[in-house]
Amino acid sequence: MDSIFKALADPTRRALLDSLRAKPGQSLLDLQGQLDMSRFGVMKHLGVLEEAKLIVTHRKGRFKYHYLNALPLQDAIDRWIEPLLEQPAARAVINLKTQLEGTPKMSKPDFMMQTYIHCTQDALWHALTDPEANAAFNFVAGSCVREDNKLILKFEDGRKMLVLTETQLTPKTRIESTFEPHWAGPDVQLDQSRFVYLIEPQGDNCLLTLEHFDIPAGQEGVADGWHRTLAGLKTWLETGQTIKFAHAEMEA
Repeated sequence: MDSIFKALADPTRRALLDSLRAKPGQSLLDLQGQLDMSRFGVMKHLGVLEEAKLIVTHRKGRFKYHYLNALPLQDAIDRWIEPLLEQPAARAVINLKTQLEGTPKMSKPDFMMQTYIHCTQDALWHALTDPEANAAFNFVAGSCVREDNKLILKFEDGRKMLVLTETQLTPKTRIESTFEPHWAGPDVQLDQSRFVYLIEPQGDNCLLTLEHFDIPAGQEGVADGWHRTLAGLKTWLETGQTIKFAHAEMEA
């Protein structure tokens, strides 16, 4: 917690976070060009942000790309907003390609986030692959069913919302899936993308990394959906409670 407030205390670091919020996946060179500061100075600020888990990075070749990680901020807010959790309205306020033969080449993610969850590796793997668990922590799904390697999430009224097709699994460590949205209705076909869950055991906890690739134009809002969904996952695994971190208009 101290590292988060230390990181946010500096205006340069806040400017870096603002830049990464507006444009995820920037390199050191991209960020340095926005500041009147040496390469070494920018690296020091990024190091403080990374230590506080406010940014996560993805290395591709010689380049390292940086992404805003908002979940630690949510955790900090929840520490003092906890008494309001029983009030749904208050919580609402704060709150690709098709499957190919072989392994698709991974480009730089369009969106990344990380969170630590106090649970076992087995429990996290089960939560990410079990349909009932997905329905419990997804911020808007009313139900979820599995058909072979597909997780099909549905709205409360039974309409199909999202289809996640698992394309590659490394048991208890890595899940690669396509992301096929259906929330616009049966007559509107939206382009699909792909994402990866990475699970790293950390003593009594697990570090979960989410990488989302090839997000089509017009679907940038999936980043907000991931924040809400993974906040629900963390809450469900750590407390056993199902809390839907939905938009206010969804609960109205």
